[in-house]
Amino acid sequence: MTDIHPVYLVGAGPGDPDLLTVKAHRLITEVDTIVYDKLVANPILDLFPNKVMRVFAGKQAAHHHMPQNDINTLLVDLAKAGQKVMRLKGGDPFVFGRGGEEAMYLAQNGIPFEVIPGVTSSAGCAAYAGIPLTHRDFAQSVRFVTGHTKGKHGLKLNWKSLADPDTTLVIYMGITNVAEITRELIAAKLPKYTPVALINKGTRPDQEILISILEKLPSDISTKTLTGPTLLIIGRVVELAQDLAWYPNSLEKNRN
Repeated sequence: MTDIHPVYLVGAGPGDPDLLTVKAHRLITEVDTIVYDKLVANPILDLFPNKVMRVFAGKQAAHHHMPQNDINTLLVDLAKAGQKVMRLKGGDPFVFGRGGEEAMYLAQNGIPFEVIPGVTSSAGCAAYAGIPLTHRDFAQSVRFVTGHTKGKHGLKLNWKSLADPDTTLVIYMGITNVAEITRELIAAKLPKYTPVALINKGTRPDQEILISILEKLPSDISTKTLTGPTLLIIGRVVELAQDLAWYPNSLEKNRN
């Protein structure tokens, strides 16, 4: 009988290869096959040994190179064939990374697995932009929110709960629905002048940061051509970026 090795569900972090965990880096050199996502940065792909079989399973909103059901099946089939398999995801696999869905499918099919956390994009990108997600004088809590859901009838979020001026909102995958997000937050009484940071390709050499305010965000974004992963941070902590930004990047301000 073929031995079944654990499938490793691994977070690659937001892009900077130096943010890989020691365990993630070690496993990259030990596995037979790596099934990786679009958000895994090229310098991390460069760490893959030549002997490793690469399977691209890239996904972005409405454009799936490999549907999720096919990815789930692939992981099971590779494991049953005796392969040591890594499922490598941008950020952390359990923070808007569908790692929970994949882990459940593996469990339902009797496949052992391990989860190796990664630096989630919210923490990594905020740090490299000089934005502390919490600060005693500006934000006493932080909320992680998806800006893109399965349905086609708008975001089903508790906008009243999210519109708290003492909370930092981190919105993943929010560019497509940015007009709805800003409109609903303002309607829920979050001040329209609340600072917002758009972080594109955070932690990477070509990182870009746009500082704006809530009511101007859609128009400011419309003037830019964005490719690659983008994160939104909404809250008063964004004001600190002007003084705390330490990583070389393009800091653009549109607040007047």
